[in-house]
Amino acid sequence: MSTLVDLFPPVGLRVQAGPLELRGLSDDLIVELSDLAEQGIHPPDEMPFYFPWTAAPPGELARNTAAYHWGKRSTFSPDDFCLDLAVLLDGRVIGAQGVAARHFPVTRTGETGSWLGREFQGRGLGTAMRRAMCELLFDHLGFEEITSAAFLDNPASLGVSRKIGYQPTTVHRLQRREGELALNQGLVLTPETFVRGAEPVRVTGAEAVRAFIGLDGAPA
Repeated sequence: MSTLVDLFPPVGLRVQAGPLELRGLSDDLIVELSDLAEQGIHPPDEMPFYFPWTAAPPGELARNTAAYHWGKRSTFSPDDFCLDLAVLLDGRVIGAQGVAARHFPVTRTGETGSWLGREFQGRGLGTAMRRAMCELLFDHLGFEEITSAAFLDNPASLGVSRKIGYQPTTVHRLQRREGELALNQGLVLTPETFVRGAEPVRVTGAEAVRAFIGLDGAPA
């Protein structure tokens, strides 16, 4: 009989980096992550995300978050995927870290994105989880480039990118919320500029994910 990992290998992915663990999103983890999002990610008068998904009315954000992840699971393919992982600290879900890619077997690039529950911010955890994700992508999943972006009024995200070695590219003028202009700084990371941490990163489940994103038979 097939297991969920057989049908959707990202669920079996595990990345251990010191006290942090990144795990593929099982339904139980999706529920925990959705409840955490409902508790708040940023002050109501701020919007760090290009798509303002956290602006949902109270009571709807958890449902919307779960629906988003279920939808991405159902459409996952090597040509268009979002690999999202729950981030856990001492077994407790504290946020999410992911990467989105299109035509990955050819482009070998993707854009990282992440968020932390408000009570876990400002403790260096955002840097640690992004660094662990980048190590997973470069060393185990065949990425040759990783991009990111952050609004100029989001210094915390830009600071994480700077610490890890992302280099600035282009600033784009975007509408963030209705009628609101915001400046979005593009960033790019390569294996040569990547600043690794001192903590060893242990990965399990990556081989099955490599095949799932179109790299079956390609060396790690």
